[in-house]
Amino acid sequence: MHSHACSLVVLAVLGWSFPAPAADWPQFHGPEGKGAAEADLPLSWSDTENIVWKTPLPGEGASSPIVVGNKIFLTAGVGTASDLVRHVMCLDATTGKVLWDKTVESELPEQPTIRENHGYTSATPVANGTHVFVFFGKSGVFCFDHAGKQMWNTKVGSRLNNWGSAASPTLYKNLVLVNASVESESLVALDQATGAKVWEARGIKECWHAPVLAPASSGGSTEVVTAQAREIHSFDADSGKPLWQCSTGILWYMCPQPLLHEAVLYAVGGRSGVGGVAVRTGGSGNVTDTHKIWTLDKGTNVPSPVMHQGHLHFAHENNGTACCVDMKTGEFVYSEPLTPNPGQIYASPVLAGGKVYYLGRGGQAVIIAAGPKFEVLGSAKLEGGRGVFNASPAIHNNRLLVRSNKFLYCIGNK
Repeated sequence: MHSHACSLVVLAVLGWSFPAPAADWPQFHGPEGKGAAEADLPLSWSDTENIVWKTPLPGEGASSPIVVGNKIFLTAGVGTASDLVRHVMCLDATTGKVLWDKTVESELPEQPTIRENHGYTSATPVANGTHVFVFFGKSGVFCFDHAGKQMWNTKVGSRLNNWGSAASPTLYKNLVLVNASVESESLVALDQATGAKVWEARGIKECWHAPVLAPASSGGSTEVVTAQAREIHSFDADSGKPLWQCSTGILWYMCPQPLLHEAVLYAVGGRSGVGGVAVRTGGSGNVTDTHKIWTLDKGTNVPSPVMHQGHLHFAHENNGTACCVDMKTGEFVYSEPLTPNPGQIYASPVLAGGKVYYLGRGGQAVIIAAGPKFEVLGSAKLEGGRGVFNASPAIHNNRLLVRSNKFLYCIGNK
């Protein structure tokens, strides 16, 4: 036991990320980016019902809260392109108390206007047991320890985009994997301990999601996968070497987080034409004819899907329609309007207790059964349905963490 503890200490010093405990929500869309946790969450809440605590935030943001141990990490931005101040915060998960609030030195000016008012803090942090990593576009990647001390800052490109910068980083072994599609059309691996660049893969275009890890197949490499306009690309996670690519027929940029299940990657996205694709991982070269399993004729452009017992669940970002897809065949089991209508949806849904939780941009939530039969189980509303809720919820200890531009809410059965 003593030697095991020493090994963990050595790994921590080296910056290696050991797996987070099951209760943690350490990255965008939770463990492995799947948006799911074992939890008993309420079927209704309001500004006065089932609110465990709510904490005012110093600024706006589309980034989601993450949780490691009993610490919540979150980012927020205040100001305009020329006087922007970005915050990295740590809160106590039990009470909502702010433990520390640090600002970073941003490289200004930023993009003068961001479409849809997403703001300048859209990428969700990622954390291990000792450090938290945040990505602020052309200002770069920042590393803090859990006490709030900034350890390093590394730039990964300088370009801007009308949609801002939004791709959340992913941890792999001793690396931070950064989708710098906007900033330099590259996928960059940084050393967690020093911020030094370990490898860089080029040609990452119109890709807005966090890098996705696919475990090694027999004798193969652990893959890091990016879904882009028209194609999916896979790289060796240790070296950045290209492994395979697959043409998808999805002509638009890819925003939703792809899901991996039993060596198959499920990517939903695009705005017209093909709306999703299933591709077997572990290939080499152009695998379009050999590894593509099916395509969808419709998808969703912003929120990521979740999966439950052989089905994909996702909602269209604009028309409030919830879809259920058979993961084996790619056939739609149902496509039904959510009621009450949540309005536009940017937040990715989360899955807990056999239920899917959808959250609209104004604060209207709808909870449905995760089975193949469409059934609305509950609904909830915050800030009168007129707030700004662009961030995806997080789950921690039977509680739902929901972030608006004004507050971080902790929701639980009371």
